[in-house]
Amino acid sequence: MAYTPQYGPGTSVVAENRRNQMNPDYKLEKVRDITDEDIVMVLGHRAPGSAYPTAHPPLAEQQEPDCPMRKLVKPTDGAKAGDRVRYVQFADSMFNAPSQPYQRTYAEMYRFRAIDPGTLSGRQIVECRERDLEQYAKLLIETEMFDPALVSMRGATVHGHSLRLSENGMQFDALQRCILSDDGVVKYVKDQIGVPLDREVAVGKPMDDEWLKAHSTIFHSLVGTAFRDDKEYVEYIQRIHTLRTKYGFMPKEE
Repeated sequence: MAYTPQYGPGTSVVAENRRNQMNPDYKLEKVRDITDEDIVMVLGHRAPGSAYPTAHPPLAEQQEPDCPMRKLVKPTDGAKAGDRVRYVQFADSMFNAPSQPYQRTYAEMYRFRAIDPGTLSGRQIVECRERDLEQYAKLLIETEMFDPALVSMRGATVHGHSLRLSENGMQFDALQRCILSDDGVVKYVKDQIGVPLDREVAVGKPMDDEWLKAHSTIFHSLVGTAFRDDKEYVEYIQRIHTLRTKYGFMPKEE
């Protein structure tokens, strides 16, 4: 019988959402359309329409020595072309954002190839070849893993985003990279670093509270699903911490 990964414990909607995001066989719900040019503008690594800068010649021209690993591992399009490595960094609000730092890393490792993710307490970065990055970022922004008000792309000055929401429900941003316009659409006026854009980039309207609660991967006792209500998840976490304490991070059950 083939092994079927569980991806994570729990019986709550939060636990199910976590498993869905990590499961590469699950098709993420597409919520909005963002053009390739708009993705490039917000990332801020190159001018839209310009050629991809390279870090080395294309693999086909390098005349590398024969290696069995090269036959086993198919390079991504970015690696084939010799693209330089670039990044996108997301900040997620604690108030029912669709994803969160550790969850993003788990999901990306299952879904994407040739990436280097980094997880911090309030933000998550993923690095890879530039043209691959733009494809990955597009999926992360267009699907249920993104909400225009509670998730944002921030390459610098991320801090403070989890402390509160603005009166209009937008996540706090010291650099105010995106704004909620009068028509209810969130628009980026600066790239992820904070450099002003030549034009606004629309990323859609914020989702309503009901949708956010149904799609969140964050436990929150006040505005969402309480962690204590998912007894299977509580039991799992308690078991892990008990075994770590008893066996010094090398748990072994008799």
